[in-house]
Amino acid sequence: MVDEERLLAEVRDDYGVVRVVEVGDYRFLEFGEGIEQSCVFTADPAWLEYDYTRAMLVGALCHSAPETALFLGLGAGTLTQACLRFLPLEDVEAIELRPAVVELASRCLGLGDDPRLYVRVGDADALLDSAEQADLVFVDLYTDVGPAPAHLAWRFLERCQARLAEGGWLVINQWASADGRPLGAALLRGLFHRHYWEIPVKEGNVILLVPGSLEQTLDLDGLRTRAARLAPMLGYSLESLIEAIRAPS
Repeated sequence: MVDEERLLAEVRDDYGVVRVVEVGDYRFLEFGEGIEQSCVFTADPAWLEYDYTRAMLVGALCHSAPETALFLGLGAGTLTQACLRFLPLEDVEAIELRPAVVELASRCLGLGDDPRLYVRVGDADALLDSAEQADLVFVDLYTDVGPAPAHLAWRFLERCQARLAEGGWLVINQWASADGRPLGAALLRGLFHRHYWEIPVKEGNVILLVPGSLEQTLDLDGLRTRAARLAPMLGYSLESLIEAIRAPS
């Protein structure tokens, strides 16, 4: 028997329609004509259902002991909540364009009231320079028609990297082209001097792991150790995603 879809909330704002629908044990944040933005396991809003969110968590584990994080794009907040629960974070900032998304995430999608989390509403491009530097910066800015222009804007991505504290990591959720490379691969190679790593995932995305400087490298052994230590608490393994890490394409 297929679970019936149930509309829980629908809000129209300056950017279109935002809705929350429930199917069985899951709730989905949707934009526009049913374009899924986030998936939440109702019993545990910090559960990461999709590989692309788990790969972004792998990116977070590139840092051995992050204390601060900046999320550009909040969505339902599942990745933010996973990072708050499983990483030693003390101060987290999230910037979300749409007030309706923040309101629905809190009201319907289990976004908790954590004193470490500060959410600002506004355009990430406009607010980025006023954000505190962070050990981790996540870029996940999507509309109902795909990646926001910022995902391919040289200056914006350069400023994201500049927001990193010493030893920090920039984690970007990028669409994949038909050939499996990240959208804008040539721009990314030039901007980051071919000094980053990629995790292709089955949802058709490529997660980019970008260090704050050319002197930083990826400690795969340390990453595996941190992921293995976390696995019993997560309830799933990140090993297959770590095995998929590759050089820039």
